[in-house]
Amino acid sequence: MREVETMTGMVIRVSPVGEMDKRLVILTRERGKITAFARGSRRPGSPLMAVSRPFAFGQFSLYEGRDSYTLRSAEIINYFDALSLDMEGTCYGSYFLELADYYARENMDGTGLLKLLYQSIRALLKPALKNQLVQRVFELKAMVLNGEYTEKPPCPVSDSAGYTWEYVIASPAEHLYTFTLTEPVLEEFSRCVEINKKRYVDRDFHSLEILQTMTGGKVLK
Repeated sequence: MREVETMTGMVIRVSPVGEMDKRLVILTRERGKITAFARGSRRPGSPLMAVSRPFAFGQFSLYEGRDSYTLRSAEIINYFDALSLDMEGTCYGSYFLELADYYARENMDGTGLLKLLYQSIRALLKPALKNQLVQRVFELKAMVLNGEYTEKPPCPVSDSAGYTWEYVIASPAEHLYTFTLTEPVLEEFSRCVEINKKRYVDRDFHSLEILQTMTGGKVLK
C-alpha cells in the first residue's frame, strides 16, 4: 500500500484531463511546485471537486508516483471565495498565481513564495489597499525571493518611494501589506518595479492582458 504524504500548499493551476479528471499544479511548502491528478474530480458529487480549484489553500494528502502525485483528499483552510465576487480582484489574483507558477520549481523549499502568495491574495480583499500597490509589492518581493533585484531602486525616486523599495525587500511576507502610498509615490514605486521586472522576467502573462483591457491600459505589463 502506497504511503500518503501530507503537504501544505495552494492550487495555482488547473486543467481538465479526460472526461472526469483534473491536473493540478500545487505550490507546496515542502516540495515546491508539484503536479497532482485529482481522479474523478469533475464527476458530480466528488469530494475532490471543491478542493481542485485555483486559490484553494490547505493540507493536501497525496500519493507519490514516478512523475506526479495523485490527490487522495484535502483539508482546505481558505478557498478565497470572496475574491470571486470581484472580477478585477480575481484577475489580479490569477496573475499572482501565474507569476508564482513562473518562479516556483520542483523539489525546492516553497515556504517563502507560498507565504507571499497567501498574504498577497489576502491583501487583495482589503478595501484600504489599492490593487496596484498589492501587485507591485508582490512582484518585487517575488523577484527578491529569486535573487533578481537591486538594493536601491533602479531609477531616481523620492525618499518615500526609495524607502518603500527598501521596506519591501527587507520585510517578511506577514508585514508587507501594512502601509498605503499616495498616488505620486505609488506611480514612482510602480515604475521602478516595472523596470526591474523587464530586466528579469522574460514572459507575458494572460491575466495581465485581461487587466489591461478591464482598466483601459492602466495596469502595466
